[in-house]
Amino acid sequence: MPRKLAIIFLLITVVIDAMGIGLIMPVTPDLIRELLDADLSEAALWGGVLSASFAVMQFLFGAVIGNLSDRYGRRPVLLASLMVMAVDYLVMGVTHSIWILLIGRLIGGVVSATQSTAAAYMADISKPEEKAANFGLLGAAFGIGFIIGPMLGGLLGEFGSRTPFFAAAALAFCNLIFGYFILPETVTDKIRRPLEWRRMNPFRALRYVGNLPGVGPLLAMFFFYQLAFFVYPSVWAYYTQEKFGWTPWDVGLSLAAYGIGIAVVQGGLIRLVVPKLGEWRTVMVGMSISIAAFLSFGFISVGWMIYVLIPFSALGMIAQPALQGIMSKAVTDDAQGELQGVLTGVGAIASIISPLMMTGAFGYFTRASTAIYAPSAPFYLAAVLDGVALVIFIGAWRRITRPKAGLKS
Repeated sequence: MPRKLAIIFLLITVVIDAMGIGLIMPVTPDLIRELLDADLSEAALWGGVLSASFAVMQFLFGAVIGNLSDRYGRRPVLLASLMVMAVDYLVMGVTHSIWILLIGRLIGGVVSATQSTAAAYMADISKPEEKAANFGLLGAAFGIGFIIGPMLGGLLGEFGSRTPFFAAAALAFCNLIFGYFILPETVTDKIRRPLEWRRMNPFRALRYVGNLPGVGPLLAMFFFYQLAFFVYPSVWAYYTQEKFGWTPWDVGLSLAAYGIGIAVVQGGLIRLVVPKLGEWRTVMVGMSISIAAFLSFGFISVGWMIYVLIPFSALGMIAQPALQGIMSKAVTDDAQGELQGVLTGVGAIASIISPLMMTGAFGYFTRASTAIYAPSAPFYLAAVLDGVALVIFIGAWRRITRPKAGLKS
């Protein structure tokens, strides 16, 4: 029962992380315009600054949070982060300064790095053969938060641009109370690791983890995989409006459908696929599906076909938890937090670079002076990036499995 309650807590924490982002998305433009007395274009520029600052802090502090959890334990890191998160949302909800809002997003980027601690906790309480499936649960929880957050944020936004911030604060505080009473510590003296400040440098941590046998190519592959994935949040609204004339409601509905697909695939289907294919083949199948989905989004000509492709695209998400399972097995028990922190940092770098690449491609191929009109260009670019990731992964797989013909995973 304690293990089950701990898993429930972890899933709720990830849901709240995803909801916290989604809750404030619908009202952020209005809040920025209110704070600056500015038009939408200026608000959009500030929105980009806020998003980039959030991702930068995720990168800088992913390894820090992971190392702190390896030394002091998962429980205090998770609970302290929830407390800071609750206060942060309250401050952003009452502020009348754009600079305080920026500081709030910087702090939010730091505490959101605790997703790595949640993943490390899941690794601590999972048997080796369970890791991919349990990482899939975390992915499903994020998908559920991705469904609920924007819809609830839009509803609460009807009561004012600050209301969703207060709701996010309340959710974080309630989960803090729940975790305080049910969450046991998993870091014992056997796996506790001394705190080394040099390993809290995100670049050194990245280099250290990347030098572990077999992990370096997987980190490179994960980076390209994340670059491709961020095509969805970067250009989905622009792409569907330009190509199909969709309204914001149409966009929100399609994103909710995609979130449901992710939840089903990573929360349930992954448990059926990995035992049959093994983790390595599951990654290859998932990425091949993703490449086909990216290309298909580029070729479709009518909006309803989006809903035909969404389940197919979501199926490709079986790759991520299987990949996490592979890398988790490649490091020692006392470095699970550091590994997950590095993965958070790599994802954060991708979330800074990818939107610039994807929106740049979209803007270039949809502007009036373009020689080739192609609003689907970002999805073709994503397919190429995913193809690079797949090539890297296959190379790593061949090096590891060559001496052991027939190895399943």
